[in-house]
Amino acid sequence: MCLGQIVSQLQYHPPAENANTPERGTVASRRTAGRNNPLGAGWSTSVGSDYHLDPQRDEIGVIPCPEARYNRSPIVLVENKLGVESWCVKFLLPYVHNKLLLFRQRKQWLDREALVDITCTLLLLNPDFTTAWNVRKELMQCGVLIPEKDLYLGKLALTKFPKSPETWIHRRWVLQQILRQSCAVGHSGEQQQQQQQGEEAPPADRERSQQLSDHMARTLHQEMKVCSDAACRYPSNYNAWSHRIWVLQHMAKGNVKVFHDELSSMRLWVSMHVSDHSGFHYRQFLLQELTAELSQTPPSTSTTTCSSHHQSSAAPSVSPPPNSHAQANGELSAAEAAGEEEGQLGFPTVPQLFHQEMELCSDLIQSFPGHETLWSHRRHVFYLWHQWRSEQQHHCSSKGSSNSVHLNDGDATLPEVDAQSCADRGDSVNGRGRTTEPMEVDRASLPDPRDSKRLKRGVPPPAPHTLPSEHSFVRGVLDRCSNTEQRHFVLAYKKWLDTVIGQQP
Repeated sequence: MCLGQIVSQLQYHPPAENANTPERGTVASRRTAGRNNPLGAGWSTSVGSDYHLDPQRDEIGVIPCPEARYNRSPIVLVENKLGVESWCVKFLLPYVHNKLLLFRQRKQWLDREALVDITCTLLLLNPDFTTAWNVRKELMQCGVLIPEKDLYLGKLALTKFPKSPETWIHRRWVLQQILRQSCAVGHSGEQQQQQQQGEEAPPADRERSQQLSDHMARTLHQEMKVCSDAACRYPSNYNAWSHRIWVLQHMAKGNVKVFHDELSSMRLWVSMHVSDHSGFHYRQFLLQELTAELSQTPPSTSTTTCSSHHQSSAAPSVSPPPNSHAQANGELSAAEAAGEEEGQLGFPTVPQLFHQEMELCSDLIQSFPGHETLWSHRRHVFYLWHQWRSEQQHHCSSKGSSNSVHLNDGDATLPEVDAQSCADRGDSVNGRGRTTEPMEVDRASLPDPRDSKRLKRGVPPPAPHTLPSEHSFVRGVLDRCSNTEQRHFVLAYKKWLDTVIGQQP
């Protein structure tokens, strides 16, 4: 059905009044107009058909228009935008809602195409109707709908209702169906490979595996885009950020590259939304996941879960060259140096992550005084950093006994002899290689080749953030503080440092 046919069907012609027609303005007339008016059927078909006609629609909205002033369709199409005049919503929404309820009560039969159009129209006007989403779940399980179609419908509904909880819940259900299908295909491919051991995989299997990986990568990228758009449309959108966390936990678990890219891309966003608690909470989640992944033994190349098996966004891991490959003069070759520098810039160590995050907090606190979100974020980051250092200290002391290097929060003058002295010698720059031998004092005195490379580039190794350094930061902010709220948050942070961090061993 083309757009001209839709518009021609929706030309408004007032029906002739007779004795059986309810008086205008009465409750009976409004109920009749809302539930049985043929205009509702035409508009429902228009919205649903346009949705299926052009899947490039990227936004839907309600145009404020109290009454119909012109004899034209209330459905407005401008480029990729779909608008509905507000005066027709009071007729259209009750109509499609009543139709769906009659179908669920088995009082009226609807074919599949009509059911798809009705649920589509209803959800675009109000996506919090759980019954409509459940009907579409049944249609998807029957093979009438494909998952990508419902993902697009949810994306379109979120442009008008970015906080709709039912839409996010249904979206996670659809993604679970996609993951289940991907796992089934992946397991079948593994079984074929086991049956054909010693033989090269046929080109068809390799192509199918590549297509599946590309599809999962596109789906992950689209979900990040949908969450970002919803977060921009509604401040502190807890539902959007929670969904974003869920997507990473189920579709990119253990993928250091994806988590680090998210952390880097979110830096600009949080700088422009300094009062968004949910956005900073998402950044704290990324920091926790990266800390856990970079601190533990990296997983083997063989996949253990379906989500990790289909992480197409992960770049192939290439371990940095060992020190034994260094040249005779003690310096790395140009290729090795470039590879090491690229790996370091791509996957920073855990202390570097915390140092960068604390520096970001300091810059934002000084640039935007009086925002409680920034101080709450700094409190959380410093607590994570303090806990990680304590764990590394305990690990080093238990492994190396008296020969291990002990950390001291009060000693901020020895940046090389801290938790990183243990972690760096046990972990590679990107967390790929790990040894279990203890960190000895004589080895700690040897210069780190990464530190020498930093000095050659003119970038000194970051000093660890300690309790005295935080007190120094607090004093500096108080000395320059002229904002009453900022002073209140600084004093609260100082009290937290003394009562929580200062009391810990």
